[in-house]
Amino acid sequence: MKKESRRMQDLRKKVEVRAYQPLDALNLLKETATAKFPESAEAHIRLGIDPKYADQQLRTTVVLPKGTGQTVRVAVIARGEKVNEASNAGADLVGSEELIDEILKGRMDFDKLIATPDVMPMVAKLGKLLGPRGLMPSPKGGTVTSDVAGAIAEFKAGKLEFRADRTGIVHILFGKASFSTQDLLVNLKALQETIDRNRPSGAKGRYWRTVYVSATMGPSIEVDVSGLRDLKLSEVA
Repeated sequence: MKKESRRMQDLRKKVEVRAYQPLDALNLLKETATAKFPESAEAHIRLGIDPKYADQQLRTTVVLPKGTGQTVRVAVIARGEKVNEASNAGADLVGSEELIDEILKGRMDFDKLIATPDVMPMVAKLGKLLGPRGLMPSPKGGTVTSDVAGAIAEFKAGKLEFRADRTGIVHILFGKASFSTQDLLVNLKALQETIDRNRPSGAKGRYWRTVYVSATMGPSIEVDVSGLRDLKLSEVA
């Protein structure tokens, strides 16, 4: 077992074994972001769902009001006038059959792939390649759409697709540790509201179990679930 670094040992001492109020947790996240690179702010949310059942699966998108702090490279597969629409909207890669062929040959220099509905039969051949990477376009993820310009704008502005893993936990970044505490709080609250709005129909009993936040290389900090859900987005924005 790899020995924990002295840096992490010292950081863990700053975190008490208790649930912090959201603002306090985010202040502590920023304090423990001491790596030598710009760290992301991550949330790890355990929900009372069993994703092996179809009616307890969670897969949706969230638009982070304060953005992700990342540069998102968007590729678009389309035909006809939609190709020009995508280019004019700021897509980093645009094409039809030729782009599909390039991806099949290993081109993966993009973070999000958008496709129009009419090209999905062709895009289907990319499933085995893109699926494991979470890049396969899907209607639920907002990446199969006729509104190409709108989708590009949203993903570049901070829209993220996420899903609960097989254990019912959502792992997602919600900004950079360098963001102000207030901006992180706005993004975290938007994420919480999105998860509540998309509660699976088969979820029974207590939906929210635990919420932890951390910097990329920092210790986990528990957030008081009730404190987060009781906040009003209008009050923190």
